[in-house]
Amino acid sequence: MVYEDNPELRESLQVLINGSVGMTCIATFSGCVNAGEEARILQPDVILMDIDMPGMNGIEGVKQVRAIRPETHVIMLTVFDDNERVFEAVCAGASGYLLKRTPDEKIIEAIRDVQTGGAPMTSRIARQVLQLFAGQQPKEAGTIIDYQLTKRETEALSWLVKGYSYKMIAENMEVSIDTVRAHIKKIYEKLHVHSMNEAVAKAIRQKIV
Repeated sequence: MVYEDNPELRESLQVLINGSVGMTCIATFSGCVNAGEEARILQPDVILMDIDMPGMNGIEGVKQVRAIRPETHVIMLTVFDDNERVFEAVCAGASGYLLKRTPDEKIIEAIRDVQTGGAPMTSRIARQVLQLFAGQQPKEAGTIIDYQLTKRETEALSWLVKGYSYKMIAENMEVSIDTVRAHIKKIYEKLHVHSMNEAVAKAIRQKIV
């Protein structure tokens, strides 16, 4: 499936995929507001997802898809190459990240790659992902940092790492959004962070969840 608000590019991607051996583009959409439900109904193996679309951005679309149909691989296909969006997309559960200037044959190669466990990225994006973790000191073997997170706070943090929104976390934990906000506030205090991205990065880096 393809999510792209530029009609010419959307049609071009559809033609490219349908013209490739063993592939079929089962649907295209100009927005991703209902991406999760559309993935549930149509059951695509792979989604190409733009970021800047009307109604909802593609990063939120990835979160929807991952929450409802986690077996679907989502590859971001966008013009944005800044660290913030790359990091947010990876944390949301994107399986790959390509820029729109990627040659057609590389896009098809990425679709095949992601289905065999790969994480396709343009070389520039791959360097940025590595730089995001550059300079971070690995936790010493045998060293365990206890941040005194409660069982429910740990659960909430694990959902954050998977890219779930507060609403989705509330539904999965069967609590109110206000309760989720309270858990997140305590997590920030205990981890000594000030944002969701910092909390997720620290949780991944130190293997807290």
